[in-house]
Amino acid sequence: MPLNAVLASDLALSISDALRPDDPLVWVNSAFSRLTGYPADEVLGRNCRFLQGADTDPIAVGRIRTAMDDGRAVATVIRNYRRDGTAFWNQVVISPVADETGRVTHHVGIQVDVTERVAADQVRDLELDLVDETAARLDLLAHISDELAKNLDYDAAVDALGDIAIPALANWGFVAITDDRGRFSRVHLVAGDLHDRETVRALANQDIGWLTRAPKIAEAMTSSPGFVATPYAIDTAALPGRTTPEQLVLLRRLGLGQAMVVPLRARDRVLGVLTLVAVDGFGADAVVTAAHLGRRAGLALDNVRLFLAERTAVLTLQHSLLPEIPEIPGLDIAAAYIPSGRRAEVGGDWFDVLPLPDGAIGLAVGDVVGHDLRAAAAMGQLRSLLRSYAWEGSSPGEVLSRADELVRGLDIADISTCAYLRWRPNGEDAHVTYARAGHPPPLLRLAGGEVRSLDGGLSTPIGLAGPGGAEATIDVPASATLVLYTDGLVERRDRGLREGIALLTAELSALPDDADATTVKNRLVDRFVGPYQEDDVCVLVVRRVPPTS
Repeated sequence: MPLNAVLASDLALSISDALRPDDPLVWVNSAFSRLTGYPADEVLGRNCRFLQGADTDPIAVGRIRTAMDDGRAVATVIRNYRRDGTAFWNQVVISPVADETGRVTHHVGIQVDVTERVAADQVRDLELDLVDETAARLDLLAHISDELAKNLDYDAAVDALGDIAIPALANWGFVAITDDRGRFSRVHLVAGDLHDRETVRALANQDIGWLTRAPKIAEAMTSSPGFVATPYAIDTAALPGRTTPEQLVLLRRLGLGQAMVVPLRARDRVLGVLTLVAVDGFGADAVVTAAHLGRRAGLALDNVRLFLAERTAVLTLQHSLLPEIPEIPGLDIAAAYIPSGRRAEVGGDWFDVLPLPDGAIGLAVGDVVGHDLRAAAAMGQLRSLLRSYAWEGSSPGEVLSRADELVRGLDIADISTCAYLRWRPNGEDAHVTYARAGHPPPLLRLAGGEVRSLDGGLSTPIGLAGPGGAEATIDVPASATLVLYTDGLVERRDRGLREGIALLTAELSALPDDADATTVKNRLVDRFVGPYQEDDVCVLVVRRVPPTS
């Protein structure tokens, strides 16, 4: 580069003598003086470390020094200070100059003020960090909400909250929940580090009543809706007075820095607290996340609690309406009712076995549309109607037709399907008359594995105006097995009704001829009912028992 161009350059340039002690500056241009505020006569003969200050990164300085000692060029951005003490971000490039023998004789430095660029980068990075933090917070809150919504057990929901939230926000902590009388009934401790989980288990086996009697917990439990939990330093000096020596050892092993007690606020009260402990303190994002989490998790737990209370009441009603299976000579009968795993989980599925005055047996399976208390109540009314008409001796087609007329007239239920069979013993066999109001066909398994579908006797579902009274007949030989069911047994989101009936037919065919009714019922339930059942299921199995000598 021509000398005049070097002297007039807007780039701050400097040259140091690598052969002299401490590598002092021997030349700087005017741009260097304008950048740093130092005139040439104040810097020549000095190492350029005079530009360093309190916030200069020692790692960056070490990186420069290592490169210079190795005879390599180096480029970095470092925080330097001008003569008047103002800081600036300096983009530095230092290149070695070697003689003909390869010995480094000088270092040429180029400096550029990049403060505005660095500030813009920092703002951008901060904005990206805020976006990432917000996204992470929303992901955590959504994950917790989803997990709590899936739990149909209150204690399991409480444990899930602690298992997810505590490792994400703290080193360790616990969830403490009260019962309806306001007394702590469950405390679940969790450690974020796998190595601390044995310590947490040991602490959980201790009497941890002192945790729930802490003043901060009492404050959170009685807090107003606007309360926001803030971190506080754990009073380690007071712990020996309210813990046993063994508890104190375990607590110190887990770490005692800062704590935060977050109220789990439901609709009308605080259900409990989420207590978080961070050995090195909490960041601002953890405090914000905890505040959102307290409200959302409290409502989610309250939803689980209310759902379980409603479920218990409806199940009690439903089971009170289902019959006790009577002992009937010549028949082996087994039945099952399984509620769905959905939130609105009990509904209108039902079965009935009714010995009639003329010696016949009435068999019924039905499904009232809906999954709530109203559907369960409608099921009870419809079952009573069918029993009344069946007791009078009406034929199956007439029973369903009369029930349809009354249901529509009195608006008892929206829509329901039903299969009603009149089973009349005939020596060793039985004669069966049946009718179906929109219901899936019962299946009859014969000895040897043949399965017949009772497809006849079909009319529209109860509650829809249409032609009724259709019925069909079939003879049932000894050792045959009849299976009545609701569509929840065979139909799923990923499997249509016809496909499900085909699978049920194959399963029945594969059973041994001597399988009793309970064995058949258990096999079908195990095969077709999953852990997250989407619909209610009723199964009624009737087997003609051959006479014994």
